[in-house]
Amino acid sequence: MDVLIPGLGDIDEVEVIEITVSPGDQVQENDGLIVIESDKASMEVPCPSDGVVEEIFVKVGDMVEEGHLVAKIKAVDGTNSEQADLQEVSDIPIEENLVDDVANSNQIDFLIPDLGSASHAIVKELLCEPGQDISAGSNLILLETEEEELAITSEFDGVLTNVLVMKNQQVASSDLVAQMELSAAAPIADEIQLTDKPVRSSDKEMSADEKEAARPIANSVYAGPAVRRLAREYGVVLEEISGSGKRGRITKDDLKTYVKARLSNAVESAANQGLPEVESIDFSKFGETASVALSRIQQVAAKNLHASWVNLPHVTQHDKVDVTDLEDFRSALNAEADDAQGRITPLAFIVRSSCLVLQDYPIFNGCLEASGKSVSINQFFNIGFAVDTPEGLVVPVIKEADKKGLRQLSSEILELSAKAREKKLAMNDLQGGTFTISSLGALGGTGFTPIVNAPQVAILGVARMDIEPVWTGDQFSPRKVLPLSLSYDHRVINGADGGRFMNSLTRLLGDIRRFSL
Repeated sequence: MDVLIPGLGDIDEVEVIEITVSPGDQVQENDGLIVIESDKASMEVPCPSDGVVEEIFVKVGDMVEEGHLVAKIKAVDGTNSEQADLQEVSDIPIEENLVDDVANSNQIDFLIPDLGSASHAIVKELLCEPGQDISAGSNLILLETEEEELAITSEFDGVLTNVLVMKNQQVASSDLVAQMELSAAAPIADEIQLTDKPVRSSDKEMSADEKEAARPIANSVYAGPAVRRLAREYGVVLEEISGSGKRGRITKDDLKTYVKARLSNAVESAANQGLPEVESIDFSKFGETASVALSRIQQVAAKNLHASWVNLPHVTQHDKVDVTDLEDFRSALNAEADDAQGRITPLAFIVRSSCLVLQDYPIFNGCLEASGKSVSINQFFNIGFAVDTPEGLVVPVIKEADKKGLRQLSSEILELSAKAREKKLAMNDLQGGTFTISSLGALGGTGFTPIVNAPQVAILGVARMDIEPVWTGDQFSPRKVLPLSLSYDHRVINGADGGRFMNSLTRLLGDIRRFSL
């Protein structure tokens, strides 16, 4: 369908000062296509129906007359309704849609306030016309939402200068709908309200300062409906923006530039309000130094670990488990193995035990959702385990670990570890983990505090197994003892659940017969 310049009244031609769409853009009914301006005011030429912009026939700076072809719109329903839509647009007198950009301290703007849950209202009836004397308490415009009928009411005496909407037009919160020039004796408004009852200024007592602060500003913002609508979506106060358009008009580009600047300032402010920077010291003045670059893996790990440590409230619980019987059983199984590939690693038992405990305490196998109001519980068990490589720590993932036996788990652990050290891990090998185990193995240490691999909520640390004297009921006996450290996100997991998780895990590792239960 063709979109033409509507009736201009006694105006011969207007200037195209802004084009708000491009070919290929999807548009909705009443979306502004271009902005035109006369010596008096400006207005948007709206789209008559939902569709797609096929072609624009004007450019900024063009002088156009009534009936000039503006754009061609392809209706979304494929129907050909040019005549009806053209008549609808052409019947809108430009004088009733113009906003005079001359500020007047005695003039009041009537805006649509917040409509609450309603996205829009419909102009049901115009109860006045420009030039009409208005008395305080008079209803100016009758509106209708899906839930109720409402009226825009004047609180003051004056003369209505502009009505900027027409019957059956759709309006939204903050839309400018009418303007009035106050009579000489009119009081200052405390608020122009949308109400179902007339509201008079005498209903409220206001101090002089309050009245001055609440003084309405007429036409303080020079912007079209599309810009105003976009500003509402962004939550932007248009009064804070300087317009670059003709006579200070605020364009969409002005609005977008303002939003980008605010976002940039917000990021900078957040950074400045974060952790204080560590002082940088040039140690070369004290002696010889050497610079060693961090590997790519180390750089990525550092970023992720720092983010987890700063954002997650970590709690770490420590415990020890007697794994003497487990180690004896593992040695017996390995003695039966034909080759090294058939040997069972200690980590396989820990992975298997963790899967069993995670099924009993599924919260440890979840992640906190972005809203912070719920936890997503994974119904699968993918266990990541840290591998030390020359380039730094990497965490390959054993998929569906709960469905695999000890020998299969051991084989996969050895295979993934070898691939990690040889830099042959695929991206899929590193993704999808729901719970992580970090084992220091024979490297040493009696315990540590592992950092949660966010967005996971828990990680198990395993230190070096050692021989310790354990009381067996009548005497101390040398036993193989394994230190465990469980770190978790305290927003999701409390200490009692952490204790129950560790108790279940140590019972399993301390008595392998429970594996079959």
